[in-house]
This record gives sequence, structure tokens and C-alpha cells, in this order.
Amino acid sequence: MSPDRAARRTPEPSSSVEVVGEHSQFRLDLERIRFSPYFSRLSAVTQVIAQPGAGPLIHNRLTHSIKVTAVARAIAVGFADASSPAHALAVEHGCDAVVVQAAASAHDLGHPPFGHLGERVLDRLARETLGLDDGFEGNAQSYRIIATLDVSAAASHGLNLTAAVRTAIAKYPWTRFASPTPFADGGLPRGMRVVDGEAVATKFSAYGLDAADLAAARAGLPPMVQSLECSVMDTADDIAYSIHDVDDFYRAGLLSHGAVAREFRGWVEGWSELRALGDEELASRTAPAGAALEALRRKLRASDAWVADDDAFAAAVDTVADDLVDGLLATPFDGSIASERALSSFTNRWIGHLQTSVVPAPEGVARTGLVALDRGAWHEVEILKFVHRHFILDRADIAMYQRGLSRVLTRAVKGLTAWVTDDYDRHRVPQRLKELVDIATAGYELVRATRPEGVPVPDAGAVRRLGVGRGVVDYVASLSDDQALAVSEAIDGRPDRLWDIGQNL
Repeated sequence: MSPDRAARRTPEPSSSVEVVGEHSQFRLDLERIRFSPYFSRLSAVTQVIAQPGAGPLIHNRLTHSIKVTAVARAIAVGFADASSPAHALAVEHGCDAVVVQAAASAHDLGHPPFGHLGERVLDRLARETLGLDDGFEGNAQSYRIIATLDVSAAASHGLNLTAAVRTAIAKYPWTRFASPTPFADGGLPRGMRVVDGEAVATKFSAYGLDAADLAAARAGLPPMVQSLECSVMDTADDIAYSIHDVDDFYRAGLLSHGAVAREFRGWVEGWSELRALGDEELASRTAPAGAALEALRRKLRASDAWVADDDAFAAAVDTVADDLVDGLLATPFDGSIASERALSSFTNRWIGHLQTSVVPAPEGVARTGLVALDRGAWHEVEILKFVHRHFILDRADIAMYQRGLSRVLTRAVKGLTAWVTDDYDRHRVPQRLKELVDIATAGYELVRATRPEGVPVPDAGAVRRLGVGRGVVDYVASLSDDQALAVSEAIDGRPDRLWDIGQNL
């Protein structure tokens, strides 16, 4: 174990890091993450469908994180086998299974209430209402939690994790202000896109406030390239997401066999005619069955030419059609032992297949990490993700519900900001919110003093305003779904759920 990989930002007493047997410094990190209240909170944060409306067996952020951890560990352990295609890569770069577990456990700590909807709403509010240039990003919030907001007896702030674990958590190892480093293929990393002729980071793993910490953790690593352990975690997240969301929607009775079968059959039987249609024709309401899959094929060829392949796409459509459409979905889930067994068999079969399909990625490709799914499995995962995205997330009833949730977060952010800046009543602001504002304000003052490379330096007069904005966002993002609803209603003058908040403010 390299001393640099095990380095912590704040040196700790020897008694806290010199442990016996398999309890390495990395295992200490894993335990700090799992004992964190931010980790426990994930049990009450939506993954895709809120549990009250779909039942207790639907995944939340905690169960998702636990399963990502299991998949990531299996991949990392597999690399230790000399027969693994990635064994030499693991020897060269280091791939500690405990580091991978820690990163997988922490990767969703920063997700706000209401899933990805909450992330988009908070980003818009942070940039447009609060004037925070780097807005809100779930991955950056996760890093902020482990680096600054969470607590440990060993340091004044943050969990004081090792450099290896902090690096492995950073899926998008740059800030929102980063300029892309040239890659051999001339492409942009995932999480960046071109807007008005300029590369813009839409995904990133550190706000400007935490950029120096991320840079210190990644010292000596090539810019904008994930560590191997991070790449394993990222791939495991993709695997779990693609399988467990299908699991949820099937269990909840939301995946219509007829609609899914029609789309797949339409593409398989009519792909040659579909290829002759223009993009606008594919997107029209009168488009033939199979049009959405054809649009996906074109999107993959445009965004991921390094791996996208028409033959592999067609094979993946056939495979998913056989196992999901004509297999699992052909019999509705009814809660019986037989249906549970069928779902378990489907999930286990796919997880086993995908976690043994991880191979070294081509060198110099911007859109991938050090490892990736092989070409066939990569296409299969994209098809599986298409199923829940197209048939669930675009539904009008879900969109209507999400619009309501966006108003909940908007009320909470605007109401709390007005309270913190109210000269007559700010002394009654919740103590936790006061502390988060103070931490953020001190962070902006430090940025002014140290001027980290590539991070905008705020004017002296803007420090407190930015501190309030970031502190409010940190506070709202740390709430559970129910807490966000209760805070929003209470701050709007509705007493219905006043006592649900309790001392959790």
C-alpha cells in the first residue's frame, strides 16, 4: 500500500490508524462512511419511484448503494485472479477491494430529496436564485460531505478519508469550471459537452470550495482520468442501476408487457425502414413502433463511437427481448413465490453476467475509464436503461408528480434563504443551518485567500451571500424526502406536518 494512497489530509494519532489484521486504513474509511448519518439518511431518499406510492420493496438510495457495493467488490475481487483480462491493469494501478467498497458506499451520499429531479431543481435554484456559479451536482455534494460537512473525531471537518478512497469517490474528477484536457481520440469525457462552441462540465465531483482537497487527493494522477478503483465503482453503479430499476418497475406493475414488446418487435422487424426515417420523424407522435430504439441506436453511435456497433446493438436488442420482454415481463408480477423466484433468477443472471464482462478499456478514449463493459454487455446495459427511461420516466403522470415535488424544493430553498437573511428573525434559524452557512462562508473566505487554480475567486462583498446560498443548499440537500416535504409545508405556514420535523432541523 503506497503511503500516498493511504495519506489523510489531517494526520491522526497512531492508535486510530494502526489496527490489527484485515482492518486496514481503508477499512477504517469504509466504516466511517457506513456509520455516517448521511449514509443512514439514504434509506429515506428516493431512487426513482417514491416508496409510499410503490411499496416497501422498491429500491431507495441506501439499498441501491449497498447493491452497487456488492457488485463493485465482486468485480475488484475478480481482478485478483491472474486469468482476469484486467489482472495486469489491477497490478499496475492498484485495485483494493475495500477502497472500491468504500467508494461505492459513498457515491450517492450527496443525492438530495426526490432523486434526480431534486438534483436538477437544486442546480437551477443554486445558479439562478442564489448566484452560485457551480450550482448543485450530486457527485460534488457527495465529495463535499466526506471532505467538509460530515464529522469525525479525528479531524475538525470531514471524515478525513485516505487519498485512495477520496479519489475513488470522484467519478468526474474536475470542477464545473474545468477546461478539458486533450485526449488521444479528441473527445470529451462523460460529464462534459459542447455548448455554443465551448466545452462545459455538466457533471463534476467537486465544487470550487472543495477543489483543493480533490487536487491533493489526486496528486500524481493524470488529469480528468478516473482511478482504477473509481472506474470499477462507476461501472458497478451502471450495472446495478440498469438491473434494479427494471426490477422496481416490474414489481410495481408499471412495465407494460404489450407496450415494451411492441417497441422491440417493431425495431426487430422494421429496422431497415426505420433507418430511412429522419430524426424528426422518429420523434413524432405518429412514429412507428421501434422508432425510440432506432433513436437510441443513433444516439449511441454519435456519442460513443469508441464502442457503439450496429451488430452489437442488434444482438443486444435480441438478448433483452428474449430474456426481459418474452421472459420476465410475459408473466405479470403478482407477489407469489413463483414470481419472486422468476425476478430473482432474472436479476442474479444479469448481475452475474455483467460483473464478469468488465474488461480493460481502450487507451486514450475520453468517454470511458480504465475499465468498461465489453462491447456486447455495454450495449445490453444501454438497452436495459432505455426500457425504464422510455417506458417509465417519460410518463405524464410521473412528470406531473415531479413538477409538484420541484415546487416543494423551491419553497424550501427560497423560504430558508429569506429566513437566514432576515435581520429580525435569523437568530431563530435552526442551529444546523447556521453552522452550514458558517462553514460555507469560511470556505469562500479560504478560496479568496488561497486562490486555487481554475476556481473563480469571489469578491469580498460576495462572500457572505455565497456562504448563505451554499449553506442553504447543503441543508436542503441533506434532508430526507419526508423532511423536505415537512420543512416546505411548515415554512409555507401549513401546520399539518409541523411535528414531523421534530429536532431533525
